[in-house]
Amino acid sequence: MSPETKKLFNILLLGVSFMFIFTAFQTCGNIAQTVITNLNSTDFHGSGYTSMSIIYGVFSASNLVSPSVVAIVGPQLSMVVSGIFYSLYIAVFIQPATWTFYTASVFIGIAAAVLWTAQGNCLTVNSDENTIGRNSGVFWALLQFSLFFGNLYIYFAWQGKTHISESDRRTVFIALTVISLVGTVLFFLIRKQEDTKAPGEEDSVNEILGDSSMNKSAQGKMTRAVAAFKKSIKLSFTKEILLLSVTTAYTGLELTFFSGVYGTCIGAVNRFGSEEKSLIGLSGIFIGVGEILGGGLFGLLSKNNHFGRNPVVMLGIIVHFIAFYLIFFNMPSDAPIAPMEGTDDVAYMIPSKEVAIFCSFLLGLGDSCFNTQLLSILGFLYSEDSAPAFAIFKFVQSICAAVAYFYSNYFLLQWQLLIMVVVGFFGTITFFTVEWEAAAALAARGSDYSSI
Repeated sequence: MSPETKKLFNILLLGVSFMFIFTAFQTCGNIAQTVITNLNSTDFHGSGYTSMSIIYGVFSASNLVSPSVVAIVGPQLSMVVSGIFYSLYIAVFIQPATWTFYTASVFIGIAAAVLWTAQGNCLTVNSDENTIGRNSGVFWALLQFSLFFGNLYIYFAWQGKTHISESDRRTVFIALTVISLVGTVLFFLIRKQEDTKAPGEEDSVNEILGDSSMNKSAQGKMTRAVAAFKKSIKLSFTKEILLLSVTTAYTGLELTFFSGVYGTCIGAVNRFGSEEKSLIGLSGIFIGVGEILGGGLFGLLSKNNHFGRNPVVMLGIIVHFIAFYLIFFNMPSDAPIAPMEGTDDVAYMIPSKEVAIFCSFLLGLGDSCFNTQLLSILGFLYSEDSAPAFAIFKFVQSICAAVAYFYSNYFLLQWQLLIMVVVGFFGTITFFTVEWEAAAALAARGSDYSSI
């Protein structure tokens, strides 16, 4: 197998592994608040929004040390152990207790930071200047198939149900736990890259992939860990990272909205009738369709894109603004915080299932526009410092997601939409600024801008 084929194989395997794990986790996140609302008449008194806030809060803090963990353990083992913790979190819902629910939320926050830092390393080391755009799109499209399969099951299994029984809950979460474990096992198949560097050069590949044949001493690993931490702090204050942090903050806010809040809104609208619960699954499917379409399209077209990343990000913000406008008109303002009985309120139009599902598609498409281009520009700008750069990206994204999950317990729908509109507008401008500077630097080197 040629080196290029091996790299593409690794990218495909990485995407498929994440697809399995996040088929389980994102389906879990999409239905968690609805399931918990049906549990709160028992001894269980947790909140899905609070759990997600804990997860993303711990996630953000853990990103400060995740590059050091990956430097010591290596990304393959890091992803395997993290995948096990994802599976344990999902398994908690089989027989939930408040203390295990919140404890698992803390552990999965730590695991998520390590998982995504290792993913960023693996993506970057298996890409180069000419393939980072394609590989980002391919990975993102495979990852987002996770939204399709899990939610398709929810749609059919919960069709016609207005209450989620204990049997329904256990069946779903046992299946999701097994799916997550399958994705974890697949990480073992990712192949390490050959050492192609000249003697004396910094072996970034082996540093990323943890080459065991070098018999690195514990002291050497600790030195690399400290160096990775220092590099993260140093990169945090560079102009490019600070500007991209605004864009990243927006992706954290809209991630919370489409992955947790919007499904809850749909499930709370009584005017949708007996289909309100199964529509949560259908919404997740169409978010996934938008994500897959965007990731696949922008990945395949990246080689022929002579205009860079800005048009894709512009498309993303326009699509999202259209979605927010339609959601504002279609969904009752109290839908995110409605009680178990749901809401009978009406916004500015009679709630339409078709409009609600169309907005799900737009949310997914817009999200793929932002995330594929952020992955691409980070891999391009920081090919030598991928672990710290991706850790900072996830730190900012997750802390904003945590804040959004926290205020989702209290804010009416229109205020949540307004926050995303303001941050999204400024995030688009800051992304444009970084991309223009990257294009100018590339032109000065005499490279073809379309190759990025």
